[in-house]
Amino acid sequence: MRAIGLNRILTVLLLALVLFSAILVRPVFADEADTLRLGAKVFGANCAACHLNGNNVVMANKNLKQTALKEYGMDSQQAIVAQVTNGKNAMPAFKGRLNDEEIQAVATYVLAQAERDWKPQ
Repeated sequence: MRAIGLNRILTVLLLALVLFSAILVRPVFADEADTLRLGAKVFGANCAACHLNGNNVVMANKNLKQTALKEYGMDSQQAIVAQVTNGKNAMPAFKGRLNDEEIQAVATYVLAQAERDWKPQ
């Protein structure tokens, strides 16, 4: 008798978890698409002059392709956010020019484009 009650409780909890997850997943995809659109806009306006198509006109080897990002430890959201925010070497800091949302969005965009080898969508 006790096992049947426990099974029902677990079934209800599992069902609730599945429904809750389904509700949360839809906005995440919308948010991600919005973030990528914002990132593309920010990139085009602020980064493309030096990094068009993931390249680097100043230091060719330090481009935004996945191999180079990994080689230089820039293959994470956190690393790219820090670089965009604070700048480094020839790259200027964008803190104060871009807000936190724009910096996060451009980092998300760069990582997504690097995964696609900067091929058009």
